[in-house]
Amino acid sequence: MNSSAHKPSRGFTVIELLVVLACIALLLSIAAPRYIQHLDLAREVALKEDLHEIRLAIDHYYADRGRYPASLEDLVTKRYLRALPEDPVTGSTTSWVSSPPPAEAVRTPIAGENAGEGPGIADVHSGAAGQASDGSNYATW
Repeated sequence: MNSSAHKPSRGFTVIELLVVLACIALLLSIAAPRYIQHLDLAREVALKEDLHEIRLAIDHYYADRGRYPASLEDLVTKRYLRALPEDPVTGSTTSWVSSPPPAEAVRTPIAGENAGEGPGIADVHSGAAGQASDGSNYATW
């Protein structure tokens, strides 16, 4: 007499597997949108921090040299920044939009002192299109 013929099998039935897969899909459908939302918020926080650091470097450059940097790359070559940060929304280091200083802040350069550089860069904004989670445009930050 074969005793294995009377033992129930130890595997899962197809119905049990489908129920488990349905539960996993339900949990993922709840968690995935929150995960994506948190990724977007993290990009926004990183963008604000990058803008703060670049603006701080511009201010230090101006305080040390008495003029604004001619380009953002000057901040790197003069060691005010280790590297130009990547815009976390666009994923590029070339999408930063620079703004010149107001006319009253531009001083006339002394002869031989970088006379052909122009007024320089006093502020920087993100070149990302679109709106943040608070409804403001990235370009206005």
